[in-house]
Amino acid sequence: MDATARPLRVPPEMGPYAEKHGLFQLLQNMVEKLLIHKPDDPIEFMITHLKQDNDDGKVYGKCCNSDVLQLIPRICIVGPPASGKTTIEIPNALWTNLIQERLSNVDCIKRGWVLEGFPENREQAWMLQSAGIAPRHVVVLYAPDVVLIERNLGKRVDPFTEEVYHTTFDWPSDPLVQQRLVEPEGVSEQETSKKLLDYHRNFPGIFQTFHKILKSINADQPCADVFSQALAYVQTRHRSAAPFTPRILFCGPPGSGKSLQAALIAQKYSIVNICCGQLLKEAVADKTKLGELVKPYFDNGCPVPDNIVLKILADRLNRLDCMTSGWVLHGFPRDLDQAEQLERIRMIPNRVFFLNLPYESILERLAQRRIDPATGERYHITYKPAPSPDIQARLRQNPKDLEGKIEMHLEIYYRNIKDLEEFYENAFSVNADQDPHVVFEYIESCIIKPLPQKS
Repeated sequence: MDATARPLRVPPEMGPYAEKHGLFQLLQNMVEKLLIHKPDDPIEFMITHLKQDNDDGKVYGKCCNSDVLQLIPRICIVGPPASGKTTIEIPNALWTNLIQERLSNVDCIKRGWVLEGFPENREQAWMLQSAGIAPRHVVVLYAPDVVLIERNLGKRVDPFTEEVYHTTFDWPSDPLVQQRLVEPEGVSEQETSKKLLDYHRNFPGIFQTFHKILKSINADQPCADVFSQALAYVQTRHRSAAPFTPRILFCGPPGSGKSLQAALIAQKYSIVNICCGQLLKEAVADKTKLGELVKPYFDNGCPVPDNIVLKILADRLNRLDCMTSGWVLHGFPRDLDQAEQLERIRMIPNRVFFLNLPYESILERLAQRRIDPATGERYHITYKPAPSPDIQARLRQNPKDLEGKIEMHLEIYYRNIKDLEEFYENAFSVNADQDPHVVFEYIESCIIKPLPQKS
């Protein structure tokens, strides 16, 4: 970075490096820990913190490798009595020291933890936060009160083993166990109703404290379904507060809608829309030095060499608007070698989409396209016919939309697509054979949510 130049130009490789190794999350986490614990020696505290497994499951004292990132679970499960969470009864005065001591053990730091039945009110939630205990996910189990009362009334306990059974849902098969089961204390209808009343009075405070990381799950369904929903939620990653500069790549066969989706994304999020083919045409039209090199290939109808394309592309992607606002690229790369060259010049996309649709749909989209040479307006025989016979009479078909040309381009695309999909292993596959706005909504959801982490 040249500190004497204005505006300051951030090297293009800095953003991908910071994202790959989680540097923004690391700094945010260290600042949070410093403010919570207020150590006398902040430097020594941060060194100790970095030597431990941090909140993102990454050992920063070792070689940072994005392939080994793992989310360390920190989960709270709360809910009313008999919702299936295994409630814990401990006086409030003991909670801070007890939980803080237990969760500071190495097994909790390295493997994560699940805290059941706590907090029960807003005060306890604040106690957790004041002690620096921050759950990553909070699961709230709920069910109608009549269901919860019925569950509690059917509870039975084996006094020898302390195993919990139920007269309806989990009755033991051993007659000896059946004979010694007793009804636990505090499960009568009156006592359960009182506990439920307390829970409903205190739950809004818990919700306000954890609403950004909280998910409610209906506990009035089979246990396996409740577990499946809870597991799916705790495996998700919340959106990071780290700065995010979108670098989006669209791949797909001709007619898959790459240009349209790129335009929609660029318009909504004010990022730079870069079509590789259009970029080459602009270089020729502007008569730049590289454009003069491209022109003979255009005139002869030959493909432009990759080294020239990459120079033009790198020049555009390194400009200030792309660096600050982000970019969406389509039309390049078309094969594995081009993808590898793009990575070598540090132009690494952080979202890659493969737009897929059947061969018949591609032919229908492309072979029926027409253009009005007088106005430049585009039409389609089926989806956007000419508004008048005069316009219809002067419509022309682009030679590249002839069926033979389409088949040739598709053969080249399908020959290279498997290698590209393996290279961009975290890419999203999109069904492009549907309404363009439905496709856009799916693409948008993939852009704004975090990428899945490898275990």
